[in-house]
Amino acid sequence: MGYYDQNDENQNKRKKSNASYFLAGLGGAIIGALLILLFFPGSGLLNNETTTEKSTGSESTKQSQQNLTVDVTSAVTNAVGKASDAVVGISNIQKTNFWGQGGNAEDSSAEAEAGTGSGVVYKKDGGKAYIVTNNHVIEGANELEVTLSDGTKLPAKLQGSDPWTDLAVIVVNGDKIKTIAEFGKSSKLKPGEPVIAIGNPLGLQFSGSVTQGIISGLERTIEVDINEDGQVDWNAEVIQTDAAINPGNSGGALVNMSGQVIGINSMKIAENAVEGIGLSIPIDSVIPIINDIEEFGEVKRAYLGVNLTSVKEISQYHQKNTLKLPRKVTEGVAITGVQSNSPASRAGLKEFDVIVGMDNEKIHDVVELRKYLYIDKKIGDKVKIIYYRDGKKETTEVKLSSSEI
Repeated sequence: MGYYDQNDENQNKRKKSNASYFLAGLGGAIIGALLILLFFPGSGLLNNETTTEKSTGSESTKQSQQNLTVDVTSAVTNAVGKASDAVVGISNIQKTNFWGQGGNAEDSSAEAEAGTGSGVVYKKDGGKAYIVTNNHVIEGANELEVTLSDGTKLPAKLQGSDPWTDLAVIVVNGDKIKTIAEFGKSSKLKPGEPVIAIGNPLGLQFSGSVTQGIISGLERTIEVDINEDGQVDWNAEVIQTDAAINPGNSGGALVNMSGQVIGINSMKIAENAVEGIGLSIPIDSVIPIINDIEEFGEVKRAYLGVNLTSVKEISQYHQKNTLKLPRKVTEGVAITGVQSNSPASRAGLKEFDVIVGMDNEKIHDVVELRKYLYIDKKIGDKVKIIYYRDGKKETTEVKLSSSEI
């Protein structure tokens, strides 16, 4: 008769049950881990290869951003590097007397720096270097001194100047000059184009300062009172930029992104309500002026030989009783004097004649007459003058000459 042990059977059942529980728990743990990896890929359970790829991608993005910044900056720095050494400082040195006031050579006991500006070296020839600057930078100077970008100081000589365009040319020994500016074409400029101003704002302490902006406007016209008598003598055509141009920048360079000089900085509107309006003389207008100054020491312009006043500046009483103008004539240019043996005198023009036209152009004031004469006409040209004399309209032809004839 076999013997059946109830205790052994119960013990075997418990062992089987424990094994089942273990296998079920292990399976659950594996399934849970797989679910975590599936739904939470950034949980830190990813392998090292995935983490490395993400890190590498981040570094690549940063490197790309750094390269972009360098590329943008290099366009400016390359332009500055090309042009900056051609921009120099100019010191206007004037005689002073014992009290520090302006004086002549006989009563002066000292020389003092009356002001500083900037200039652009644009040519070397025959051992000399030629520098263009503003007329107002060198005006009244007894001595001129040029400071190069490395601090070298050189005595300079005035070649000539032109107050009408506010330009001047000075000359220094060319041995120390290493960089010559390249001229661009201001006629190719576009509004919004980036530009750089290089100069010495507030004196040589800030020499070689660089500011960046854009072309804000082209063919702007600014009224100029050359002899400071309160009357407009000339309309200067300028480039408008928002690159900072401060006192001392005058005569410096306005440069495009190719490092070419496209303007000579001349003036700045410095009113309390105005910011970011700098003005520069277009290089296309500068070139013929400095060529004349180089050759003749001045600008050769067509010469009429008269003293003039705009009719609108004359009282109605004298318009009617002195000039005897018809009531309908309210604009034009009155001749207040005629120089002897001048083109005007040879053509029969007289004091109190009122010019209202030249060729086919109406002349409203002195500025228009000068612009037509200086820009559109040349020495030796003939011009038809339409004028009023004693209330009658007349015409005459004038052959223009230079002021030396």
